[in-house]
Amino acid sequence: MVRGNTIQIAEEIPEENYDFRAAPGVMSVGETLVHIAFSPRFHETIHFERRLSTLAGFDFFAYRDAQDAESKAVSGKAAILEALRVEGERFASALEGVSDEFLAEHVDSPPGMTPAFKTRFEMLMSAKEHEMHHRGQLMLTERMLGITPHLTRRREEMIAAMRARAAGG
Repeated sequence: MVRGNTIQIAEEIPEENYDFRAAPGVMSVGETLVHIAFSPRFHETIHFERRLSTLAGFDFFAYRDAQDAESKAVSGKAAILEALRVEGERFASALEGVSDEFLAEHVDSPPGMTPAFKTRFEMLMSAKEHEMHHRGQLMLTERMLGITPHLTRRREEMIAAMRARAAGG
């Protein structure tokens, strides 16, 4: 559902606005969408590919640099939408069938970070929280571009229907 709502926003923003930046120094619409598409790969690497039990020694900067380089290769609305769909399905597939035991495992934080550890469940949930954070930014950007976000339209339609039912009896 989270990725589906993100894809709908990506579809509703015209491609000519994909270079729009809400403020200097922030990601453009297109960059934000590509970032959302590829961000779950961090969790795939940590939890499924390498199954790390500690993040001590993990080279976050090298990982991010590699991800940024891959992200720059994706441009244009059609390619970005495809990346959102493919990467979203890939992450959903990775999550299917994980055990409660797996989700309860602790992953130690790098030295100096708090909390000292998180469960895999907490870390995996943060992938969707991260997407929703950026989706909120995109919804504000839609408003700046003169677009009423689909979730707002849906809520307004529901309220209008409730008012009509209340007025009718």
